[in-house]
Amino acid sequence: MPSLKDLRNRISSVKSTKKITSAMKMVAASRLKKAQEAAESSRPFAERMNRMLGTLAGSVVGLPGAPRLLAGTGDDRVHLLVVVSSNRGLCGGLNSSVARNTRALIRELQADGKEVKILCVGRKGRDQLKRDYASLIIDTYEDFGRRGITYEEAEAVSLKVLDMFEAGEFDVCTLVYNRFKSAISQIVTRQQLIPFPVPKSANENDPPADEAGAVYEFEPSEEGILNDLLPLNVKTQVFRAMTENYASEQGARMTAMDNASRNAGEMIDDLSLQYNRARQAQITKELIEIISGAEAL
Repeated sequence: MPSLKDLRNRISSVKSTKKITSAMKMVAASRLKKAQEAAESSRPFAERMNRMLGTLAGSVVGLPGAPRLLAGTGDDRVHLLVVVSSNRGLCGGLNSSVARNTRALIRELQADGKEVKILCVGRKGRDQLKRDYASLIIDTYEDFGRRGITYEEAEAVSLKVLDMFEAGEFDVCTLVYNRFKSAISQIVTRQQLIPFPVPKSANENDPPADEAGAVYEFEPSEEGILNDLLPLNVKTQVFRAMTENYASEQGARMTAMDNASRNAGEMIDDLSLQYNRARQAQITKELIEIISGAEAL
């Protein structure tokens, strides 16, 4: 049984830990609101751009003049996975979920005879993936998210991806990130970036139309518009993924630190009870010794 001094030291240590986890919870909660607003505000533009490009690409895909970001390289042998994670830990299973999903995707691709390359956005994802797939990691971006996610940070990642595609270093690019749902729920999401995935419902023989059925004529041509908008869409989708993952990180950290603080409180109660019992037993033992000594006299 631990001594009274050991119990006092352990209670003091757990109290210090609780102060730290409580402070981290409050910091994450303060950042979560702004991060959530940024993630939610980026969704309408990114989703609408995807739908608009999907409608427009349906009339161009397969034609000789189709943009390369839409038509692809004509092969799918080399896959680039852009894995978005956090730079810091203490956020529950957030990064482990992304790493686990990425490992599953890598195994699927390698089973089909595909070559895989990994571009890590965030240190924690890289640290987990390099245990099994260090040879596949080509680069890591860590300098982001200190004061939230900025478009310039996402643009740096996007330009790297676009430059690699222009150099013929991969055929298909897929984003893997956590989509923010709530402070206690994040959804691991896979999204193909390159080539742009044309919806199966799009018919290349029909002119582009909106959701209301109105038919549009474009000036300049659809190919010219796509040449300008497809690179912008890559940057937009990467920015969205990074803002979603950052909001997920703050929500997961707030939840994890809240659980840690409650667990520390329960541990302090248990240790205090053990301390009081040990102290009472020691006092009783000393009283018995005193009384026994007095009776002996």
